[in-house]
Amino acid sequence: MASSVVALAVGLLVHKTTLSWFMHQARARAYVAMEQDVATYRRTGTAPSDEGDPRLIPPALLERVDRSGQYATWYDDRRPDIPWMWAAQRVDGRVLFVQMDMTSERLSLQALDRHVMEASLAVLAVVVPLAALVAELPNRRLRRVARTARRIADGDLDARAMMGDPRGRRGDEITEISVAVDEMAGALQERLRSEQRFTADVAHELRTPLMGLVTSTELLPDGEVTDLVRDRVRALRSLVEDLLEITRIDAGVEHADLASVPLDQVVEESVGRTGVEAGLTVTGAPVAYTDPRRLDRIIANLVINAHRHGSLPIEVTVSGTTIVVRDHGPGFPEALLVDGPGRFRTGAAERGRGHGLGLTIATGHAGVIGGRLTFGNAPDGGAIATLHLPADDRPSSPG
Repeated sequence: MASSVVALAVGLLVHKTTLSWFMHQARARAYVAMEQDVATYRRTGTAPSDEGDPRLIPPALLERVDRSGQYATWYDDRRPDIPWMWAAQRVDGRVLFVQMDMTSERLSLQALDRHVMEASLAVLAVVVPLAALVAELPNRRLRRVARTARRIADGDLDARAMMGDPRGRRGDEITEISVAVDEMAGALQERLRSEQRFTADVAHELRTPLMGLVTSTELLPDGEVTDLVRDRVRALRSLVEDLLEITRIDAGVEHADLASVPLDQVVEESVGRTGVEAGLTVTGAPVAYTDPRRLDRIIANLVINAHRHGSLPIEVTVSGTTIVVRDHGPGFPEALLVDGPGRFRTGAAERGRGHGLGLTIATGHAGVIGGRLTFGNAPDGGAIATLHLPADDRPSSPG
């Protein structure tokens, strides 16, 4: 675009300058011819303009002559194919005039414009590809930085924009941006690892005294207070196990044991083990290639979350490789729909109380088995959790 603008500006400047020069030359020639006609008229009483038709003189030229009372010129482009340069002067009460044909100048100007355009197009045909090639290298580097930033935003903290050790590598602005992105990713990765190590250490350290606490509660005499203590100890034990599970998922050490499973049976058994009253609707005989143990964990967490934070009825629908769990409560909070589930974040108070780990664990297991867990709210009320599983598209064995 810059090259095209420059070429256009140069072309307009050349056109304007050349036209101005042609007009100056035409006025000079008209002035010389007019001087000769005036001298001839004063010497002989006749002038070459006597052979012309005074009615053809442009009215604007006559007005200019009458206003100034002196010699005047006028460029007549009323017929673009035959332009004229007029000159007129009033002598002894009559108007003497000359008419200069400027067709040759017009043709010369058109030829010049054509040559400038051809030369500009030829230069642009060379300059633009060269400029694109020169700009491609920084553009490619910027695209690599953008891809790296997107990978980091998607959770891949091992992504790096610079190859090798970026320390001490300072060059242009793109290099500095790449180094800054890599340093940011490294800092985030180290902070995340530190958080994971802290969570794992806390969970492991709590496990030993917790087991002793569980054993001790079994020795207490039965009673209302003992039941309350045992219930709180079970809740604490469940929290520690959830923390350890999240730590393993975040560390990337969890691997799926995939197999072809009938979804109707697995989902029915998972819902039944939760002890929650939920309706199950299955379309056809769906089969998915997934990890049944992790699928059971996901379904159980979704159903328990719907029972704990939502309202009856709870509906579980299986269609193809998609599993939908819906309640009829206040729905998911806006923060969860925008940012996804977070640890120890239960959202709005009307969704009930809890540690906020169930949906986080379900989302983590969904990623391990290659599925995708999404959250939404129904138009008529209620929270909707949808699990998309990969289909079993492996070729069936012969026989």
